[in-house]
Amino acid sequence: MTLPAEETPQSARPLPTLPETVTPRPGTVSPAPKAKASQVHAAFAGRNLMKHLEALQKAADDSGGNRASGTPGYEASARYVEEQLRAAGYKPVRQVFTYRDDDADVETFNILADTAGDAAHTIVVGGHLDSVRRGPGINDNGSGVAAMIETARWMAETKVQPKNRVRFAFWGAEEVDLLGSKHYVDSLSDSEISQTMLNINLDMVASPNGGRFVHDGDGSTFGDAGPAGSDGIEGTFMDYFAQNGLAAEATVFDGGSDYQPFLGAGIPTGGLFSGDVDRKTADQVEEFGGVEDDDLDPCYHKSCDTISNIDPKLLNEMAGALGYATAAYAVAPRPD
Repeated sequence: MTLPAEETPQSARPLPTLPETVTPRPGTVSPAPKAKASQVHAAFAGRNLMKHLEALQKAADDSGGNRASGTPGYEASARYVEEQLRAAGYKPVRQVFTYRDDDADVETFNILADTAGDAAHTIVVGGHLDSVRRGPGINDNGSGVAAMIETARWMAETKVQPKNRVRFAFWGAEEVDLLGSKHYVDSLSDSEISQTMLNINLDMVASPNGGRFVHDGDGSTFGDAGPAGSDGIEGTFMDYFAQNGLAAEATVFDGGSDYQPFLGAGIPTGGLFSGDVDRKTADQVEEFGGVEDDDLDPCYHKSCDTISNIDPKLLNEMAGALGYATAAYAVAPRPD
């Protein structure tokens, strides 16, 4: 996740162009899962997500201990992601942008990879690839990156046939000020915004003392609902966890991650999170296990956010939820 405001430090192939004449996105989109939640859970329980985190840890270790945007560690991370996507049959592209940091221009990029499916109905599954400069960022957000890679691989291996295009987006410079996702959304035309069915965000999904948190799309817990259709994303995740006998609870949209530009553009938004500096409550210990009154992630934005700062079982559970929801929306009937 991005740094709080008071802590924030201050050429690729072109992206595919979406058609201009399309039916605007409706208020709600109903997912249509073809696989049972239990089957998806079992499939992801057996997938090796830790190998992706080992690769990201190596990228940081070989590059001064971090994977921050504009550094060799970020470039090494990006090359690993691109290799994994290409091996699964995707054609990743880099969306380059520049920002100012300490009175210098820094060039960085997002990585975008698309499935087949109708480009006029696009699902953006996103998570940031960069770390803070203080550490390797293996939970924040190597964990989200690993879940996205495995979802992309699983969809390709199981031959999911998307009716609606899925765009996997690995954002740069989130830890500066959500800059990668802001650049992406700001680059969209009005038609392209209307063609974006929804955004799913993954940011920290393997916290060592964490929980299964789902963003409060319907506003029933925290009072601020996302744009129309966000309730369906929350409901899809909650149903997945319930069908697998896994506790989950809502978490607030607090503006601290890459869903924020999509919310601002009126795009239905949701996502998964496992916790950062908040302390685990007694009720959460009863639901998820762990240690009461300890941080959900004691290594948040620290040098100790390494491969040892991961709950592997939680990572697989959250990745399964992502795979289920992504496939459900990918095969959903196209809106009228």
